[in-house]
Amino acid sequence: MYFAEGGDGPLVARVGGHPLLPHGAPKPSDPFVAAVDLAAVPPGVTGLPLPADGHLLLFSGTDVSGIGGQVPDAVLYVPAGTPTTQGPLEHSWREPYRRRELRTVWHQPSAQIPESFALDRWGEFPEDEQFELADELADAWADVGGYRPSWALQIGGHPVSPQNDPVHYARDPEGAGPPEQGGTPHTEGADDWALLATWRCGDDVTELDSGVAHWVIRHRDLAARRFDRVHRYVEMA
Repeated sequence: MYFAEGGDGPLVARVGGHPLLPHGAPKPSDPFVAAVDLAAVPPGVTGLPLPADGHLLLFSGTDVSGIGGQVPDAVLYVPAGTPTTQGPLEHSWREPYRRRELRTVWHQPSAQIPESFALDRWGEFPEDEQFELADELADAWADVGGYRPSWALQIGGHPVSPQNDPVHYARDPEGAGPPEQGGTPHTEGADDWALLATWRCGDDVTELDSGVAHWVIRHRDLAARRFDRVHRYVEMA
């Protein structure tokens, strides 16, 4: 599911500015990225067991020096009716991200990254022909999906990643990646982890070139509302 600026639909997500935090909640360690109104997300569209209402708050800095990993306060779920207050997070090293309202929403198939599909489908050492087939399948999925307008926020689906697959990194942080890049067998199954959200930073983050931030979570943790177990990855093209 994709969110973008423009349109005259209801407000489904807000990017930038200052978040509405529950009274007494600790200040997250990273800048506020977006708040998603879960009541505006059609049931079943994302393929994720998301709460039916409330808001999902996403937080991220722009540091790409590390691969990424678990960040306990990268995502905060605020149930509907929770008393909240708005205030700056006081991250002295940067101004809040530009405030934008996302009112355009659409659902479209998203193809898995070909290398990831090959590893999940054919195991640790796919043949060259299998990697080529994965590329062809990705092209076919792109044709089926059709034109995808510019978007700012993605919920669910497969990650659009300029370099690495954040879902594979979360499954196997010590050796994620194709075997030819030093990858090792995954320690968890292909269906254990899911992309929760992706933010395309665009021109709002000048220190990143075509930067993206991903939030990844286990299905069982999402169902149990254990957002403190989310993994976050930031990268650029």
